[in-house]
Amino acid sequence: MTDADRVFARFPDFIKEYIYSHGWSELRDIQLAAADVIFNTDSNLLLSSSTASGKTEAAFFPIIADIVENPPEVPSVSVLYIAPLKSLINDQFYRLDELLDGVGIPLTHWHGDVGQSHKTKLLKNPQGILQITPESLESMIINRSNDIPRIFGALRYIVIDEIHALIGADRGNQVICLLSRLARLIGYNPRRVGLSATLGDLSLAAEWLGAGSGRDTAAPVPPRVPLKWRLGLEHFYVQDQNENQGEGAHKDRGGRASLDAGYEFLYDAVYGKKALVFSNSREETEYVTATLRQIARHRGDDDIFLIHHGNLSASLREDAELKMKDDTSGAVVTCATVTMELGIDIGKLERVAQVGSPTTVAGFLQRLGRSGRRGSPPEMIMVYREETPLPNAPLPEIIPWELLRGIAIIELYSSERFIEPPKIRKMPLSLAFHQTLSTIASLGELSPKALAERVLSLPPLSELPKEIYRSLLVSMINSDYIELTEQKGLIIGLAGEKITNSYKFYAVFKDSEDYTVRCDSEEIGTITNPVPVGDRFALAGRVWEVKEVDVPRRLIFVKAVEGKMEISWPGDGGEIHTKLLLAMREALLGTKQYAYLGENAASRLENARRVAENARMGEKCVIFLGGQSYAFFPWLGTRSFRTMRRLMQKYASELGISDIQSEGCCYITFKAKSKDMGEGLLRSIDAIIDRDGLDTEALVSDGECPVFDKFDEFIPPELLRLSYATDRLLADEITERFESGEIYI
Repeated sequence: MTDADRVFARFPDFIKEYIYSHGWSELRDIQLAAADVIFNTDSNLLLSSSTASGKTEAAFFPIIADIVENPPEVPSVSVLYIAPLKSLINDQFYRLDELLDGVGIPLTHWHGDVGQSHKTKLLKNPQGILQITPESLESMIINRSNDIPRIFGALRYIVIDEIHALIGADRGNQVICLLSRLARLIGYNPRRVGLSATLGDLSLAAEWLGAGSGRDTAAPVPPRVPLKWRLGLEHFYVQDQNENQGEGAHKDRGGRASLDAGYEFLYDAVYGKKALVFSNSREETEYVTATLRQIARHRGDDDIFLIHHGNLSASLREDAELKMKDDTSGAVVTCATVTMELGIDIGKLERVAQVGSPTTVAGFLQRLGRSGRRGSPPEMIMVYREETPLPNAPLPEIIPWELLRGIAIIELYSSERFIEPPKIRKMPLSLAFHQTLSTIASLGELSPKALAERVLSLPPLSELPKEIYRSLLVSMINSDYIELTEQKGLIIGLAGEKITNSYKFYAVFKDSEDYTVRCDSEEIGTITNPVPVGDRFALAGRVWEVKEVDVPRRLIFVKAVEGKMEISWPGDGGEIHTKLLLAMREALLGTKQYAYLGENAASRLENARRVAENARMGEKCVIFLGGQSYAFFPWLGTRSFRTMRRLMQKYASELGISDIQSEGCCYITFKAKSKDMGEGLLRSIDAIIDRDGLDTEALVSDGECPVFDKFDEFIPPELLRLSYATDRLLADEITERFESGEIYI
């Protein structure tokens, strides 16, 4: 009997029937590996494999088989499934519900959009599988801590989906904190199973998944398979609509694109297909959707365009998801942000398009992996649009940075299989503030020693120095977030109650005081800032005119109007890895021809290469721009680049430079009176590092209060400065560059 036969024999009949009904002729390698770990060990399990490789079934087939073979002795939830998105929970609910139909294992999903009756049913009779978001689990542990042993007393497995979206972020660290607190309440650590399609470092991810569990974590290495992609990158100048770059677009009599050559190219690439169009922000997604609808009206085509992002109402998001899943719905195109990037099963897509470049290799793989299911290779079109550079534009503005990033992402993964490793934070003070309040809210009065023991034993906070946490507690007492009782215990203070009594407390990611937008009885979504009556704004790919603003209830009533506008939400561009910058340098300074570049994109790259060659960018990284202006190209990732800029600002007078500017992490511009600011600047910086060292704490001035995370506003500035220097600056790569001499090349 083969290994596959032995695994298959362990499955209950209803799982075998499920496999037969879906036409699977054999179990995949990942499914065999997962079954081996679940059936034959007590270890945690980390499954990393490409999108649509069957990770969900690989995990749940043996888990469910184990529960059927060995049912719990007491009423309890047997499997806790945690996912970062409500839509992912909803999608997996329907997939698992089909598998469990009629077999007596209840399945409950629990998040803000689920009715209370479903939750009450589980609370009265806890059993089966519970699917939940981190925020809802936080709420449950705070508000039902005494009931946790009854609900989870025989919990056997915890499945965490899409862990790449959680590792290194406060939200992921919150999950690990919650699992540690849950284990303490029920008296043991259930097995953990992590699922992801894109992990850059399996050992780091396995360490994160198993933190505090007391178990080994098995992480089967996915096989390296040949890449089969269909990729195309094309470039357009926004103002240039001539027939050469607008080929395929509708033309007027003068041979010019009727609307926008880049967007018309995108329209032709996806119209009539089942496709996803990704953008890197909600603002751009709104604008792209409105533009594609405008082109459809201009051409007299049907409007097949939907939109999906986090500020839309649940009904609009679910409508897009259902139409994408429906194989009978015909051609439909959804414009989306990261909300469609994760593992929602939307069936067989014909194409994925990307406006601009993804910001990371991991993001590229997630988005590309949405297509190519059910046997066909993944397919992606990237469309780059940029303003036409002015004749007198400085050198840095002539380089197509986003196009270079797209090339670098493809080359890095195809040649090295590189994916960004998770970023592990050493001083997550916002999370420490949150978990301190959450722990007291859950357990009631605790002594300072008992509170510190509980909070600092949580794995994501274990590296936080005791003296730092002591300072945080003192500040929380002084600000009345927590209160010291006469018995020398700590309870929630009046200021802390205002924070913990809000449902928004359960989330550790930043949220805004959004206004809900309604058109008649339909909820459209949310916007951050109120818009005056009579003004217009964009949302859900359409334009709305404000009829009424109800400030106390934070409601905006609107009517639909024709047109196209932009809107903005607060956000963070994220971090870029240094290897990506070095790959961009290789693309710019090299000679390799890339078969996936369209004619315009190839021409744009060649033009940029000529500019770089004329500027001798391959020989030096400080370039004279004329007058007193210079540009410095350090080719460093976000954290190291940020450190370099701060180093230059701190020693600007000694270096003889001023007016230091940067945008993104591709270049730094500055002014200098000296004519020898090339290698001379770098040697001066090298001398400063040799003399003073490169201490990131010294690069953060006393007057700064760097607020980034949700609860940072409640933390003393001196602690925030220390956290910023520790987790957002990086000295190692800079010192290594200078020591090796590579910085001069």
